[in-house]
Amino acid sequence: MELIYQFFGLIEDLTWGWALIPILVIFGLFITAMTGFVQFQFFGRMFRVLSSKNQTGDPNAISAREALLISVGGRVGGGNIAGVAVAITIGGPGAVFWMWAIALVGMATSLVESSLAQLYKRSAGDGTYKGGPAGYILYGLGHQYRWLAVIYALCLLLSFAFGFNAFQGNTFAGAANDSLGIDRIWSALLLAVITGFIVYGGIKRIAKVADVIIPIMAISYIAMALVIIVINITSLPGVLWMIVANAFGFEEAVGGGMGAAIAQGLRRGLFSNEAGLGSAPNVAATAHVRHPISQGITQSFSVFIDTIVICSCTAFVILLSPLYTPGAEIDGVVLTQQSLVSHLGDWSQYYLTFAILLFAFSSIIYNYYLGEVALGVMTKHPASLHVLRIAIVGVVFLGATAPGATAVFFFSDPLMGILALVNLIAIMMLFPVLMRILNDFRAQLKNGALRPVFDPAKFPDLDLDHTAWPDAHLAEPARDVPNAARVAG
Repeated sequence: MELIYQFFGLIEDLTWGWALIPILVIFGLFITAMTGFVQFQFFGRMFRVLSSKNQTGDPNAISAREALLISVGGRVGGGNIAGVAVAITIGGPGAVFWMWAIALVGMATSLVESSLAQLYKRSAGDGTYKGGPAGYILYGLGHQYRWLAVIYALCLLLSFAFGFNAFQGNTFAGAANDSLGIDRIWSALLLAVITGFIVYGGIKRIAKVADVIIPIMAISYIAMALVIIVINITSLPGVLWMIVANAFGFEEAVGGGMGAAIAQGLRRGLFSNEAGLGSAPNVAATAHVRHPISQGITQSFSVFIDTIVICSCTAFVILLSPLYTPGAEIDGVVLTQQSLVSHLGDWSQYYLTFAILLFAFSSIIYNYYLGEVALGVMTKHPASLHVLRIAIVGVVFLGATAPGATAVFFFSDPLMGILALVNLIAIMMLFPVLMRILNDFRAQLKNGALRPVFDPAKFPDLDLDHTAWPDAHLAEPARDVPNAARVAG
């Protein structure tokens, strides 16, 4: 076991330790520049998804809004509460600025990987679609790269479906036990039953559950943070200056100064929004949309919600409280909880427990679906899906009942590092294809189309599933709209 621990420790050092974070940052900057700052160009279009509905009339189809909510539920987790607190404590207030910066860059990376997932998606025959990095490796790079798709799928299955689901189960039961006094075994049983009910409904049931849970989770947490900001509005300018000053070394809050702020901010942002890691594209591929870039824009918005909105809520709750002490050693959840109590009173700690429970549960159903996609790459045997569902329920139960169970899943972070490297290699190789699709989207906007439509027949050299694009005949006629308005959209 010691050799196994050392092996995975070496993988983690080679990925997250020194290579992967700089690669993700550099790649995000490259995409931003080469696409002409696409995340800012289409920022206004992102908000349209909030009111979007199923466009097909098929009750089985997943709408862009549902796909967005599933991915938000996966990205947003306990790290948005505890992780931000740790980043601020170790890196100082400046970590928040660099967290924002990497999110803005990551929005472009997310747009690219999610658009590729949509482009190469396959119809499941029941009104739903499947795809993701394994799909654009197989159909974009070619079946000679199947070995790379299998490596990706195996890492996705082990890290997200098993490792991170055990962690989320542990978070769920731990929060209920610490704040409400509920024994872990009861939390584990409840969570296992609910998880089993949802995962046996597949992506359609997951989408319906996410459509209810995620808005409640996000809106209530944002509303609470806004109340705290309003209560402390006179202190807000000072906090904003503290963030900027520490970010650029004008004021040193912790040992390491600007370097610590950059390191913690980038790490927290990347771990939180998952841009470039190849996880969210699996959900992006499920949506019925008229153009791949439309779903890319939607998933870019998911990064914005996760980091710029949700993580910032936690940051302001902490920095506006009198309890924050730079460099102090304190558990992240405890710091956030105590900060809330200082603002709103004792009742808020119970609210935070409720928020953690929802965050953990939304991540569990998201992680399960990633496992389902990964399994489909490795085997098509009908019994395998039932085995996976039973295993997920068991893993969640195990993680919830044993306080130390998550230590067994030490391989999750190293495998996620491999996952990210495989995904980035595929994206880089397919980037010219992405630019062709992006140019098609922009050309339709320039010609007056309000809602660009993708026609796979225009790209005969690509291995695409034409049945996955039933709206190809709905291309809109040109309208007399000023070019600037069309492109800004």
